Amino acid sequence: MIRALGALCLAVALVVAFAAPAAAHNVTAGADLRIAQTIAGTELTVVIKGTARVPGPLRIGVVAFDPVAGLPVNLEVRSLTDGRRVTALARAAAQPQYAQLRVEETGPHELRLRAGNEVAVVPFRVLVERGSAGDFLIYGGLLVAALLLVGGLLTGVLTGASARRGPAMLLAGGAAVGVTVAAMVIVFEPLLPPGEPDGAAPTAGLEGGRPFVQSRVDTVPARPAAGEEFTLRLDLVDGSTGRPVDDLVAHHEALAHLVVTSEDGRYFRHLHPLRTAPGRLEVRLRADRPGRYLAHAELERQDSGGQLLAGEFGVEGDAAGPGTVDRPASPRLRPAVPVAGRPTTIEVATQGATRPWLGMSGHLIIRSQDGSFLGHVHEMGSSGPGLRFTFSFPRAGRYLAWAQHATDSRIVTTPLTIDVTDPPR
Repeated sequence: MIRALGALCLAVALVVAFAAPAAAHNVTAGADLRIAQTIAGTELTVVIKGTARVPGPLRIGVVAFDPVAGLPVNLEVRSLTDGRRVTALARAAAQPQYAQLRVEETGPHELRLRAGNEVAVVPFRVLVERGSAGDFLIYGGLLVAALLLVGGLLTGVLTGASARRGPAMLLAGGAAVGVTVAAMVIVFEPLLPPGEPDGAAPTAGLEGGRPFVQSRVDTVPARPAAGEEFTLRLDLVDGSTGRPVDDLVAHHEALAHLVVTSEDGRYFRHLHPLRTAPGRLEVRLRADRPGRYLAHAELERQDSGGQLLAGEFGVEGDAAGPGTVDRPASPRLRPAVPVAGRPTTIEVATQGATRPWLGMSGHLIIRSQDGSFLGHVHEMGSSGPGLRFTFSFPRAGRYLAWAQHATDSRIVTTPLTIDVTDPPR
């Protein structure tokens, strides 16, 4: 019996000792990967369905959030391990029809996405759950218990009553140990950290995360003119090595969220630039008036926290006429006069039924009037119509804000202006 208890303790200790570390951030086998892309003048989200087995099928769909239903999107998946390529054609729609490709192995892959005359290259990993040490102990313990029970029964039948007691007791004790080991593993395995899936990236082992990203913001051409299309380019480099940063992970369903505003706030775009090369993000724009423009990018590196990058560029040309400018809406504020450093609830009316976009039902982007501050919060999940946000303004002053939500046919942007006071003394 002492030996049996020793074996049980050893088995449990082995499960704990050899359990694999927790899976890395943003790496989950079987989960869908959603990546927003601003491409061909519209807003799309690419959905790469989770893979159950390899070799096996890989399903990819394209969700449209602007009125571009039926836009053809060419897909090419390439394994970075052996270079094998497969292609398919998908069409963007509010409810996508998934194109089916075939993958032969787990690990790093690239999705080359072509829409119109633009191309994006999205890195991703094919992940498949692998069996754990716990599974081995569960099924092994039950198998051993079954074999020992059968052995005990046969011993009782084939030997006499006086001779069978010792061996039968020994076999029964062994069967009990096997069942106990399996039961203990079943109970305690959910409490252990999950093992990494097959195909996951090796653990970086960087204490404190990776260095911050440094960025350079350029335009092509270098002096864009108002009313003409140009490319806004972000080159990302590691703050320690100076090498291109190519380890961005999906952060709220995008590799990067780019907010571009004119200095006066009359121009606003919330974009998701394309990865066109390692460390390079690009998006095509058209500014309607000359002046100074601000660019803020939210992104996250693997095994590290989020980061906000800022830059600016200029647009040349003659001043445009007054044109048509959306008048700021009047949100419901609680308190009615926001106080710096204290939470404010902001409620905004919606146009039509909402659907999730970037994993949320609504977004609120807030910029100080001088452009030195940018904040981004999400809808709180209000039970009634409209969007509800909570935000603490850092200091007194005037803030420009834009509430966004998606409907079945488009993304709706509602501009806001909010004045914030100092707390009473």
